[in-house]
Amino acid sequence: MTARRAGAREVVALVADDFTRFPEPPGGQRASAPDGPLGWPGYDASRERAARRTGESESVVCGTGSVGGTRAVLIAFEFGFLGGSLGERTGDRLEAAYTFAREHRLPVVPLVATGGSRMQEGMLALTQLQRVARQSALTREAGLPQIAVLRDPTTGGGWATLGAGADVVLVLPDAQVGFAGSRVRPPDADPAAYTAEAQVAAGAADAVVPPAELREVLGRWLRLLTDGTPRAHRPAETPGTPDEPGTTRDAVPPGSGLRPKPHREAAAVPAENHDTPGGPAAGGTGAVPGTGGTPTQPPPGSLREPAPVPVALGLVDLPRTGWEAVRRARAAERPRARAYLDSYFSRRLAISGDRCGGVDPDGMLCGFGVHRGRTVAYAAQTGAATRPAGYRTAARLIRLADRLGIPVLTLVDTPGAANDAEAERQGAGAAIAELFGVVATARTPITTLVIGEGGSGGALALAAPGRTWATPDSYFSVIAPESAAAILKRPPEEVEATADQLRIRPQDLAELGVIRITEAR
Repeated sequence: MTARRAGAREVVALVADDFTRFPEPPGGQRASAPDGPLGWPGYDASRERAARRTGESESVVCGTGSVGGTRAVLIAFEFGFLGGSLGERTGDRLEAAYTFAREHRLPVVPLVATGGSRMQEGMLALTQLQRVARQSALTREAGLPQIAVLRDPTTGGGWATLGAGADVVLVLPDAQVGFAGSRVRPPDADPAAYTAEAQVAAGAADAVVPPAELREVLGRWLRLLTDGTPRAHRPAETPGTPDEPGTTRDAVPPGSGLRPKPHREAAAVPAENHDTPGGPAAGGTGAVPGTGGTPTQPPPGSLREPAPVPVALGLVDLPRTGWEAVRRARAAERPRARAYLDSYFSRRLAISGDRCGGVDPDGMLCGFGVHRGRTVAYAAQTGAATRPAGYRTAARLIRLADRLGIPVLTLVDTPGAANDAEAERQGAGAAIAELFGVVATARTPITTLVIGEGGSGGALALAAPGRTWATPDSYFSVIAPESAAAILKRPPEEVEATADQLRIRPQDLAELGVIRITEAR
């Protein structure tokens, strides 16, 4: 980053079309003893100098703004005010901002630049992190998205709450991002590990976004993630002409607005019919055995109908043998996940990382896109062995979509889960178990299409029970035919016959009631 850091109002002007600043929280300025709660010598004088230098009375500026046409609560840190540190008065403003967001059903966008807790207020400052974490959690439970933008620097508790706790994390290029600030790291620590780029590589942030692109990218994210959010009754704005970006006017004080009216949710609409004439699904079945009947429907009161099943982009005729199904699925020319995503979505944005230190860009693609005018989340295997970070990223995506009322599309295509020693050390079994559980308990509808190899549990973890379709150039198997023959101590020349015995062709699976066959283009 450059030596001069943009102030809070400059950052707001960078992303927002207009901005309505909140007044002081209810009760006004918090009463404080001279030099703060600890009587820290010179603390009052430091605050006064910071206020004169920045024009702000605290380290955060909060209000509502329109970003790319979507109204949001913006929380902009002023690093010039005592390093953007969090004190008791900062906590008051943050709590009021999150409360306003919940009352008015608005997403929250923290624009973070902070060194962490304010040491001149001691433990009272540190406990503001608990306060902020609670507000973030309540907003998450309310089904409202939080999209953080990390500026230079974002360290300490600000990173561990407002930053890392957000649903989507965008970072500015070369920003210093890390829990440990530059003055408290081990002397031999690699400085490259504490950068925006390093956090994306480690799965802790989603994307590096240049400042010139930030308004557009942030606006697109807000539109995508608020597509499933019911709007509450909004109080009337203060009369007058909306201000230009970077200027302020008073908003309705947080906590005093009208409460949202109960939202009457739309009834669920059945998914499009992609059954093959004469197949089991055409006869009203198609459910996974043991699930109790017809395919899973959206929960009562769901805001979303299921995502439509994509059309098959490859072959249209069904394979004659099990081994032919395997060869088709493994063919280099077969359409892969990116081709399906490009065909299905008019535009899309990706999330990255499992928030546990891992990414799997070669094995799992996750994000949100627009299909026929509405938002659909996607998790797509690429044809490679899926690593633990890929399963955890998919689980993260489905949990977020579930909270926001957004339907999910999953594309199955993997020979199986990665089975090398490193995958075991990274917790392959636990990651797959987590994804199985998330899919099983999701309230938002999930639609699955098998587009290639369906290799055992590593593929099944991503499949929706009762709502799984397959293309003519795919197969789904309890185990790869070669592995099955090896376990049964059969010679290599019997692999093809073993494939037939496993009944892995799409039409076999449809007869078994495991999947349905999608229409070809």
